[in-house]
Amino acid sequence: MALVQSFGATEEVTGSAHLLQIKNEPKILVDCGMFQGLIGGRNYEPFGFDPKDVDILLITHAHLDHVGRIPKLVREGFKGRIITLKSTMDLAEVVLLDSAHLMEEEYKTKYKKAQRRGEEKKVNEPLYKVEDVKSMYELQTVYAEYDKEIKLSKNVNVTFRNAGHILDSAILEITYLEDGNSKKIVFSGDLGNHNDLVMPNPTTLKETDALYIESTYGDRNHKGIKDSEEEFKKVITYTLLNQGNVLIPSFAIERTQEILCILKQMYDKNELPECKVYIDSPMAIRATKLYDIYHEELSKCCNDFLKRDGSIFEFPYVHFTLKPDESKKINEEKSGCIIIAGSGMCSGGRILHHFKHRLWDEKNSVLFVGYQAKGTLGRKIVEGDRHIKIYHEEIALKAKVYTINGFSAHADQDDLINWMKDFDKLGKVYLIHGEKDKQEILKKVMKEKMDKKAHIVKFAEEIWV
Repeated sequence: MALVQSFGATEEVTGSAHLLQIKNEPKILVDCGMFQGLIGGRNYEPFGFDPKDVDILLITHAHLDHVGRIPKLVREGFKGRIITLKSTMDLAEVVLLDSAHLMEEEYKTKYKKAQRRGEEKKVNEPLYKVEDVKSMYELQTVYAEYDKEIKLSKNVNVTFRNAGHILDSAILEITYLEDGNSKKIVFSGDLGNHNDLVMPNPTTLKETDALYIESTYGDRNHKGIKDSEEEFKKVITYTLLNQGNVLIPSFAIERTQEILCILKQMYDKNELPECKVYIDSPMAIRATKLYDIYHEELSKCCNDFLKRDGSIFEFPYVHFTLKPDESKKINEEKSGCIIIAGSGMCSGGRILHHFKHRLWDEKNSVLFVGYQAKGTLGRKIVEGDRHIKIYHEEIALKAKVYTINGFSAHADQDDLINWMKDFDKLGKVYLIHGEKDKQEILKKVMKEKMDKKAHIVKFAEEIWV
Protein backbone atom coordinates (compact mmCIF):
# COMPACT_ATOMS: atom_id res chain seq x y z
CA MET A 1 0.00 0.00 0.00
CA ALA A 2 0.97 3.65 -0.37
CA LEU A 3 1.11 6.13 2.50
CA VAL A 4 0.02 9.74 1.91
CA GLN A 5 0.52 12.51 4.46
CA SER A 6 -0.55 16.10 3.84
CA PHE A 7 1.54 18.82 5.44
CA GLY A 8 -0.56 21.74 4.26
CA ALA A 9 -3.90 22.56 2.60
CA THR A 10 -5.62 20.48 5.30
CA GLU A 11 -8.90 22.07 6.44
CA GLU A 12 -7.51 25.26 4.87
CA VAL A 13 -6.83 26.54 1.38
CA THR A 14 -3.11 27.32 1.35
CA GLY A 15 0.19 25.52 1.96
CA SER A 16 -0.26 22.51 -0.35
CA ALA A 17 2.29 19.78 0.35
CA HIS A 18 1.50 16.07 0.10
CA LEU A 19 4.09 13.35 0.75
CA LEU A 20 3.59 10.01 -1.02
CA GLN A 21 5.57 7.00 0.17
CA ILE A 22 5.32 3.69 -1.70
CA LYS A 23 7.22 0.74 -0.23
CA ASN A 24 10.77 0.46 -1.61
CA GLU A 25 10.15 3.36 -4.03
CA PRO A 26 11.35 6.99 -4.16
CA LYS A 27 9.61 9.40 -1.78
CA ILE A 28 7.44 11.81 -3.75
CA LEU A 29 6.30 15.26 -2.64
CA VAL A 30 3.38 16.81 -4.52
CA ASP A 31 3.75 20.62 -4.32
CA CYS A 32 5.33 22.64 -1.53
CA GLY A 33 3.26 25.77 -1.14
CA MET A 34 3.22 28.77 1.16
CA PHE A 35 0.67 29.31 3.92
CA GLN A 36 -1.15 32.62 3.49
CA GLY A 37 -3.42 34.88 5.53
CA LEU A 38 -3.91 34.20 9.26
CA ILE A 39 -1.80 31.03 9.13
CA GLY A 40 1.20 32.64 7.40
CA GLY A 41 3.34 32.15 10.51
CA ARG A 42 3.33 28.40 9.86
CA ASN A 43 5.78 28.90 7.00
CA TYR A 44 8.53 29.19 9.60
CA GLU A 45 7.65 25.90 11.28
CA PRO A 46 9.34 22.57 10.37
CA PHE A 47 7.85 20.81 7.37
CA GLY A 48 6.86 17.70 9.33
CA PHE A 49 9.27 15.59 7.25
CA ASP A 50 12.97 15.76 6.42
CA PRO A 51 13.53 17.52 3.06
CA LYS A 52 16.69 15.42 2.60
CA ASP A 53 14.51 12.30 2.40
CA VAL A 54 12.42 13.56 -0.53
CA ASP A 55 13.56 12.08 -3.84
CA ILE A 56 11.10 13.67 -6.29
CA LEU A 57 9.10 16.90 -6.23
CA LEU A 58 6.08 17.06 -8.54
CA ILE A 59 4.64 20.55 -9.12
CA THR A 60 1.02 20.94 -10.25
CA HIS A 61 1.20 24.68 -11.00
CA ALA A 62 2.98 27.92 -10.13
CA HIS A 63 0.65 29.67 -7.65
CA LEU A 64 2.42 30.70 -4.44
CA ASP A 65 0.30 28.39 -2.27
CA HIS A 66 1.67 25.47 -4.33
CA VAL A 67 5.32 26.52 -4.89
CA GLY A 68 6.02 29.13 -2.20
CA ARG A 69 8.07 26.95 0.18
CA ILE A 70 10.18 25.16 -2.44
CA PRO A 71 13.23 27.44 -1.91
CA LYS A 72 12.98 26.68 1.82
CA LEU A 73 12.77 22.96 0.97
CA VAL A 74 15.97 23.28 -1.07
CA ARG A 75 17.75 25.33 1.60
CA GLU A 76 16.93 22.64 4.17
CA GLY A 77 18.37 19.79 2.15
CA PHE A 78 16.20 18.72 -0.79
CA LYS A 79 18.50 17.53 -3.60
CA GLY A 80 16.11 15.40 -5.64
CA ARG A 81 14.50 15.75 -9.05
CA ILE A 82 11.84 18.31 -9.90
CA ILE A 83 9.24 17.21 -12.44
CA THR A 84 6.74 19.65 -13.93
CA LEU A 85 5.81 21.47 -17.13
CA LYS A 86 8.38 23.94 -18.47
CA SER A 87 5.97 26.87 -18.38
CA THR A 88 5.27 26.09 -14.72
CA MET A 89 8.97 26.39 -13.92
CA ASP A 90 9.14 29.67 -15.84
CA LEU A 91 6.09 31.07 -14.03
CA ALA A 92 7.36 29.78 -10.68
CA GLU A 93 10.62 31.69 -11.19
CA VAL A 94 8.66 34.92 -11.65
CA VAL A 95 6.50 34.20 -8.59
CA LEU A 96 9.30 33.09 -6.28
CA LEU A 97 11.75 35.87 -7.17
CA ASP A 98 8.99 38.41 -6.54
CA SER A 99 8.18 36.71 -3.23
CA ALA A 100 11.84 36.65 -2.18
CA HIS A 101 12.32 40.36 -2.98
CA LEU A 102 9.18 41.31 -1.03
CA MET A 103 10.23 39.26 2.01
CA GLU A 104 13.73 40.74 2.01
CA GLU A 105 12.34 44.30 1.80
CA GLU A 106 9.84 43.60 4.58
CA TYR A 107 12.59 42.13 6.76
CA LYS A 108 14.80 45.21 6.33
CA THR A 109 11.93 47.52 7.28
CA LYS A 110 10.93 45.49 10.35
CA TYR A 111 14.57 45.09 11.45
CA LYS A 112 15.21 48.85 11.35
CA LYS A 113 12.15 49.51 13.51
CA ALA A 114 13.05 46.68 15.89
CA GLN A 115 16.58 48.06 16.27
CA ARG A 116 15.17 51.31 17.61
CA ARG A 117 13.27 49.31 20.23
CA GLY A 118 16.22 47.01 20.97
CA GLU A 119 14.16 44.02 19.80
CA GLU A 120 15.94 43.02 16.59
CA LYS A 121 16.28 39.38 17.77
CA LYS A 122 12.49 39.06 17.63
CA VAL A 123 12.37 39.72 13.87
CA ASN A 124 12.16 36.59 11.70
CA GLU A 125 14.64 36.50 8.83
CA PRO A 126 13.09 36.04 5.37
CA LEU A 127 11.71 32.57 4.76
CA TYR A 128 14.17 32.40 1.88
CA LYS A 129 16.27 34.74 -0.23
CA VAL A 130 16.89 35.28 -3.94
CA GLU A 131 19.90 32.95 -3.84
CA ASP A 132 17.68 30.16 -2.49
CA VAL A 133 15.35 30.57 -5.49
CA LYS A 134 18.36 30.37 -7.80
CA SER A 135 19.52 27.19 -6.02
CA MET A 136 16.18 25.58 -6.84
CA TYR A 137 16.88 26.12 -10.54
CA GLU A 138 20.24 24.37 -10.27
CA LEU A 139 18.59 21.04 -9.39
CA GLN A 140 17.85 18.35 -11.94
CA THR A 141 14.55 19.16 -13.63
CA VAL A 142 12.52 16.91 -15.91
CA TYR A 143 9.96 18.70 -18.08
CA ALA A 144 6.65 16.95 -18.50
CA GLU A 145 4.20 17.21 -21.39
CA TYR A 146 0.47 16.75 -21.10
CA ASP A 147 -0.75 13.15 -21.47
CA LYS A 148 2.75 11.66 -21.78
CA GLU A 149 3.74 9.21 -19.06
CA ILE A 150 7.01 9.77 -17.18
CA LYS A 151 8.77 6.92 -15.41
CA LEU A 152 9.72 7.85 -11.83
CA SER A 153 11.16 4.45 -11.00
CA LYS A 154 10.85 0.87 -12.23
CA ASN A 155 7.32 0.51 -10.80
CA VAL A 156 6.06 4.10 -10.52
CA ASN A 157 4.90 6.47 -13.29
CA VAL A 158 3.25 9.89 -13.45
CA THR A 159 1.12 11.52 -16.14
CA PHE A 160 0.30 15.23 -16.20
CA ARG A 161 -3.22 16.13 -17.39
CA ASN A 162 -4.54 19.63 -18.11
CA ALA A 163 -6.29 21.06 -15.01
CA GLY A 164 -7.50 24.23 -16.81
CA HIS A 165 -6.71 26.38 -13.75
CA ILE A 166 -3.84 28.60 -14.87
CA LEU A 167 -1.22 28.34 -17.62
CA ASP A 168 -0.12 24.69 -17.82
CA SER A 169 -1.66 23.69 -14.49
CA ALA A 170 -1.85 19.94 -14.00
CA ILE A 171 -3.79 17.04 -12.58
CA LEU A 172 -1.38 14.27 -11.57
CA GLU A 173 -2.06 10.58 -12.23
CA ILE A 174 0.43 8.46 -10.32
CA THR A 175 0.41 4.74 -11.10
CA TYR A 176 2.39 2.03 -9.29
CA LEU A 177 2.57 -1.74 -8.95
CA GLU A 178 1.41 -3.44 -5.78
CA ASP A 179 1.79 -7.24 -5.61
CA GLY A 180 1.81 -7.29 -9.40
CA ASN A 181 -1.39 -5.22 -9.67
CA SER A 182 -1.56 -1.68 -11.04
CA LYS A 183 -2.81 0.99 -8.61
CA LYS A 184 -3.53 4.66 -9.24
CA ILE A 185 -3.65 7.82 -7.12
CA VAL A 186 -4.87 11.11 -8.59
CA PHE A 187 -4.06 14.55 -7.20
CA SER A 188 -6.41 17.06 -8.81
CA GLY A 189 -4.20 20.09 -8.22
CA ASP A 190 -6.48 23.11 -8.54
CA LEU A 191 -9.24 22.44 -11.06
CA GLY A 192 -10.31 25.22 -13.39
CA ASN A 193 -13.66 26.89 -13.81
CA HIS A 194 -15.52 25.50 -16.85
CA ASN A 195 -16.39 29.06 -17.96
CA ASP A 196 -12.84 30.43 -18.03
CA LEU A 197 -12.13 32.78 -20.94
CA VAL A 198 -8.39 32.05 -21.07
CA MET A 199 -8.03 28.39 -20.08
CA PRO A 200 -9.56 25.22 -21.56
CA ASN A 201 -11.75 22.93 -19.42
CA PRO A 202 -10.03 20.42 -17.10
CA THR A 203 -9.28 17.01 -18.57
CA THR A 204 -11.73 14.32 -17.48
CA LEU A 205 -10.33 11.06 -16.11
CA LYS A 206 -11.82 7.58 -16.06
CA GLU A 207 -10.47 5.68 -13.08
CA THR A 208 -8.52 5.91 -9.86
CA ASP A 209 -8.16 3.99 -6.63
CA ALA A 210 -7.80 7.20 -4.61
CA LEU A 211 -8.53 10.85 -5.39
CA TYR A 212 -7.13 13.86 -3.55
CA ILE A 213 -9.32 16.73 -4.70
CA GLU A 214 -9.32 20.46 -4.00
CA SER A 215 -12.44 21.92 -2.37
CA THR A 216 -11.87 25.69 -2.38
CA TYR A 217 -15.43 26.44 -3.53
CA GLY A 218 -17.02 23.18 -2.46
CA ASP A 219 -19.81 25.06 -0.70
CA ARG A 220 -21.16 27.12 -3.60
CA ASN A 221 -21.59 27.70 -7.29
CA HIS A 222 -20.12 30.70 -9.04
CA LYS A 223 -22.35 33.24 -10.66
CA GLY A 224 -22.73 32.47 -14.37
CA ILE A 225 -19.91 33.85 -16.51
CA LYS A 226 -22.29 35.92 -18.66
CA ASP A 227 -23.84 37.51 -15.56
CA SER A 228 -20.36 38.09 -14.10
CA GLU A 229 -19.16 39.74 -17.29
CA GLU A 230 -22.22 41.99 -17.41
CA GLU A 231 -21.73 43.00 -13.76
CA PHE A 232 -18.03 43.66 -14.45
CA LYS A 233 -18.86 45.82 -17.47
CA LYS A 234 -21.45 47.83 -15.51
CA VAL A 235 -18.99 48.60 -12.70
CA ILE A 236 -16.28 49.63 -15.17
CA THR A 237 -18.60 51.76 -17.31
CA TYR A 238 -20.44 53.41 -14.42
CA THR A 239 -17.23 54.35 -12.61
CA LEU A 240 -15.43 55.70 -15.67
CA LEU A 241 -18.42 57.71 -16.90
CA ASN A 242 -18.73 59.27 -13.44
CA GLN A 243 -15.13 60.50 -13.52
CA GLY A 244 -13.86 57.79 -11.17
CA ASN A 245 -11.13 55.18 -11.22
CA VAL A 246 -11.44 51.42 -10.87
CA LEU A 247 -8.97 49.63 -8.58
CA ILE A 248 -8.68 45.89 -9.20
CA PRO A 249 -6.52 43.89 -6.76
CA SER A 250 -5.60 41.00 -8.98
CA PHE A 251 -3.54 37.85 -8.90
CA ALA A 252 -0.68 38.17 -11.36
CA ILE A 253 -1.26 34.77 -12.92
CA GLU A 254 -4.51 33.95 -14.75
CA ARG A 255 -6.83 36.52 -13.16
CA THR A 256 -4.98 39.52 -14.63
CA GLN A 257 -4.95 37.85 -18.04
CA GLU A 258 -8.67 37.03 -17.86
CA ILE A 259 -9.55 40.62 -16.93
CA LEU A 260 -7.42 41.90 -19.81
CA CYS A 261 -9.24 39.54 -22.15
CA ILE A 262 -12.63 40.95 -21.10
CA LEU A 263 -11.44 44.56 -21.40
CA LYS A 264 -10.04 43.82 -24.86
CA GLN A 265 -13.39 42.36 -25.93
CA MET A 266 -15.12 45.48 -24.58
CA TYR A 267 -12.68 47.67 -26.55
CA ASP A 268 -13.35 45.69 -29.74
CA LYS A 269 -17.11 46.18 -29.32
CA ASN A 270 -16.82 49.90 -28.42
CA GLU A 271 -18.21 49.13 -24.97
CA LEU A 272 -15.20 50.46 -23.05
CA PRO A 273 -15.18 54.22 -22.36
CA GLU A 274 -11.90 55.90 -23.28
CA CYS A 275 -9.51 55.27 -20.39
CA LYS A 276 -6.06 54.14 -19.39
CA VAL A 277 -5.67 50.52 -18.28
CA TYR A 278 -2.60 50.18 -16.07
CA ILE A 279 -1.08 46.76 -15.40
CA ASP A 280 0.85 47.90 -12.35
CA SER A 281 2.54 44.68 -11.28
CA PRO A 282 5.99 43.57 -12.46
CA MET A 283 5.02 39.95 -11.78
CA ALA A 284 1.78 40.25 -13.77
CA ILE A 285 3.64 41.90 -16.67
CA ARG A 286 6.19 39.08 -16.82
CA ALA A 287 3.49 36.44 -16.46
CA THR A 288 1.45 38.02 -19.27
CA LYS A 289 4.43 37.77 -21.61
CA LEU A 290 4.78 34.07 -20.71
CA TYR A 291 1.12 33.52 -21.63
CA ASP A 292 1.96 34.83 -25.11
CA ILE A 293 4.91 32.43 -25.34
CA TYR A 294 2.95 29.37 -24.20
CA HIS A 295 -0.23 30.25 -26.06
CA GLU A 296 -0.81 26.73 -27.43
CA GLU A 297 -2.45 25.62 -24.18
CA LEU A 298 -4.85 28.61 -24.05
CA SER A 299 -8.39 29.04 -25.34
CA LYS A 300 -9.40 29.66 -28.96
CA CYS A 301 -10.31 33.26 -28.03
CA CYS A 302 -6.73 33.93 -26.88
CA ASN A 303 -5.19 32.35 -29.95
CA ASP A 304 -7.49 34.34 -32.23
CA PHE A 305 -6.33 37.57 -30.55
CA LEU A 306 -2.69 36.51 -30.95
CA LYS A 307 -3.12 35.71 -34.64
CA ARG A 308 -4.89 39.02 -35.31
CA ASP A 309 -2.82 41.41 -33.16
CA GLY A 310 0.49 39.69 -32.48
CA SER A 311 -0.37 39.84 -28.78
CA ILE A 312 -3.16 38.18 -26.83
CA PHE A 313 -3.81 40.89 -24.28
CA GLU A 314 -2.53 44.24 -25.56
CA PHE A 315 -4.76 46.96 -27.06
CA PRO A 316 -4.34 50.77 -27.34
CA TYR A 317 -5.58 51.63 -23.82
CA VAL A 318 -3.18 49.25 -22.04
CA HIS A 319 -0.06 50.51 -20.25
CA PHE A 320 2.47 48.23 -18.55
CA THR A 321 4.15 50.03 -15.64
CA LEU A 322 7.17 47.93 -14.78
CA LYS A 323 9.31 50.49 -12.93
CA PRO A 324 8.45 52.11 -9.56
CA ASP A 325 8.63 55.62 -11.07
CA GLU A 326 6.07 54.64 -13.73
CA SER A 327 3.81 53.31 -10.99
CA LYS A 328 4.04 56.54 -8.95
CA LYS A 329 3.08 58.64 -11.99
CA ILE A 330 -0.34 56.95 -12.01
CA ASN A 331 -1.11 59.03 -8.90
CA GLU A 332 -1.14 62.10 -11.13
CA GLU A 333 -4.15 60.76 -13.03
CA LYS A 334 -7.31 62.21 -11.49
CA SER A 335 -9.85 60.04 -13.30
CA GLY A 336 -10.41 57.61 -16.16
CA CYS A 337 -8.10 54.85 -14.97
CA ILE A 338 -8.45 51.12 -14.50
CA ILE A 339 -5.59 50.08 -12.21
CA ILE A 340 -4.85 46.35 -12.03
CA ALA A 341 -2.24 45.71 -9.34
CA GLY A 342 -1.06 43.09 -6.88
CA SER A 343 -1.28 41.61 -4.49
CA GLY A 344 -4.56 39.86 -5.19
CA MET A 345 -5.45 39.64 -1.47
CA CYS A 346 -4.11 43.16 -0.73
CA SER A 347 -1.47 41.74 1.62
CA GLY A 348 1.27 43.83 0.03
CA GLY A 349 2.40 45.14 -3.34
CA ARG A 350 1.50 48.25 -5.31
CA ILE A 351 -2.26 47.98 -4.77
CA LEU A 352 -1.72 49.36 -1.25
CA HIS A 353 -0.23 52.59 -2.63
CA HIS A 354 -3.25 53.03 -4.90
CA PHE A 355 -5.59 52.30 -1.98
CA LYS A 356 -3.86 55.00 0.05
CA HIS A 357 -4.33 57.57 -2.71
CA ARG A 358 -7.85 56.65 -3.83
CA LEU A 359 -9.93 54.70 -1.29
CA TRP A 360 -11.22 57.86 0.41
CA ASP A 361 -12.79 59.18 -2.82
CA GLU A 362 -16.41 58.05 -3.28
CA LYS A 363 -16.12 58.41 -7.07
CA ASN A 364 -13.74 55.44 -7.18
CA SER A 365 -14.53 51.73 -7.11
CA VAL A 366 -12.70 48.70 -5.74
CA LEU A 367 -13.48 45.57 -7.72
CA PHE A 368 -12.55 42.19 -6.20
CA VAL A 369 -12.34 39.37 -8.72
CA GLY A 370 -10.61 36.67 -6.66
CA TYR A 371 -10.58 34.68 -3.44
CA GLN A 372 -9.66 36.59 -0.25
CA ALA A 373 -8.14 34.41 2.49
CA LYS A 374 -9.04 34.89 6.15
CA GLY A 375 -6.91 37.53 7.85
CA THR A 376 -6.02 39.43 4.67
CA LEU A 377 -6.84 43.08 4.08
CA GLY A 378 -8.90 42.06 1.06
CA ARG A 379 -11.09 39.80 3.21
CA LYS A 380 -11.61 42.62 5.74
CA ILE A 381 -12.74 45.02 3.02
CA VAL A 382 -15.05 42.43 1.44
CA GLU A 383 -16.58 41.73 4.86
CA GLY A 384 -17.40 45.39 5.39
CA ASP A 385 -14.50 47.17 7.14
CA ARG A 386 -14.73 50.85 6.26
CA HIS A 387 -11.69 52.14 8.14
CA ILE A 388 -8.47 50.38 7.24
CA LYS A 389 -4.84 50.97 8.10
CA ILE A 390 -2.28 51.27 5.31
CA TYR A 391 1.35 52.07 6.10
CA HIS A 392 0.35 53.06 9.66
CA GLU A 393 -2.22 55.56 8.37
CA GLU A 394 -5.94 55.07 8.86
CA ILE A 395 -7.91 55.52 5.64
CA ALA A 396 -11.67 56.04 5.44
CA LEU A 397 -13.01 53.70 2.78
CA LYS A 398 -15.58 55.75 0.86
CA ALA A 399 -15.02 54.12 -2.54
CA LYS A 400 -17.66 51.65 -3.69
CA VAL A 401 -16.72 47.99 -3.15
CA TYR A 402 -17.80 45.24 -5.54
CA THR A 403 -17.10 41.49 -5.43
CA ILE A 404 -17.55 39.31 -8.50
CA ASN A 405 -16.87 35.61 -7.86
CA GLY A 406 -17.76 34.31 -11.31
CA PHE A 407 -14.22 34.88 -12.60
CA SER A 408 -12.71 32.37 -10.20
CA ALA A 409 -9.96 30.16 -11.63
CA HIS A 410 -11.28 27.41 -9.34
CA ALA A 411 -14.01 24.90 -10.08
CA ASP A 412 -17.22 25.53 -8.14
CA GLN A 413 -19.35 22.89 -6.41
CA ASP A 414 -21.13 21.74 -9.58
CA ASP A 415 -17.82 21.63 -11.50
CA LEU A 416 -16.25 19.46 -8.80
CA ILE A 417 -19.24 17.10 -8.63
CA ASN A 418 -19.53 16.77 -12.41
CA TRP A 419 -15.79 16.20 -12.81
CA MET A 420 -15.93 13.36 -10.28
CA LYS A 421 -19.06 11.91 -11.90
CA ASP A 422 -17.10 11.40 -15.13
CA PHE A 423 -15.01 8.69 -13.48
CA ASP A 424 -16.11 5.17 -14.42
CA LYS A 425 -14.22 3.89 -11.38
CA LEU A 426 -13.78 6.27 -8.45
CA GLY A 427 -12.16 4.88 -5.31
CA LYS A 428 -11.74 6.69 -2.02
CA VAL A 429 -12.05 10.49 -2.12
CA TYR A 430 -10.00 12.78 0.12
CA LEU A 431 -10.78 16.49 0.45
CA ILE A 432 -7.88 18.96 0.63
CA HIS A 433 -7.28 22.63 -0.21
CA GLY A 434 -10.44 24.08 1.32
CA GLU A 435 -11.73 25.64 4.53
CA LYS A 436 -13.31 23.01 6.77
CA ASP A 437 -16.85 24.42 6.75
CA LYS A 438 -16.84 24.39 2.95
CA GLN A 439 -15.45 20.85 2.90
CA GLU A 440 -18.25 19.68 5.19
CA ILE A 441 -20.80 21.07 2.72
CA LEU A 442 -19.10 19.41 -0.26
CA LYS A 443 -18.90 16.13 1.66
CA LYS A 444 -22.65 16.25 2.31
CA VAL A 445 -23.46 17.14 -1.32
CA MET A 446 -21.26 14.29 -2.59
CA LYS A 447 -23.28 11.86 -0.50
CA GLU A 448 -26.58 13.29 -1.75
CA LYS A 449 -25.71 13.62 -5.45
CA MET A 450 -23.18 10.82 -5.94
CA ASP A 451 -23.86 8.47 -3.03
CA LYS A 452 -20.14 8.84 -2.38
CA LYS A 453 -18.38 9.24 0.95
CA ALA A 454 -15.46 11.63 1.32
CA HIS A 455 -12.81 12.07 3.98
CA ILE A 456 -11.57 15.48 5.12
CA VAL A 457 -7.80 15.21 5.48
CA LYS A 458 -6.12 16.40 8.67
CA PHE A 459 -2.58 17.76 8.99
CA ALA A 460 0.07 14.98 8.87
CA GLU A 461 -2.65 12.31 9.07
CA GLU A 462 -1.39 8.92 7.90
CA ILE A 463 -3.64 7.70 5.09
CA TRP A 464 -3.00 4.32 3.50
CA VAL A 465 -4.40 4.04 -0.01
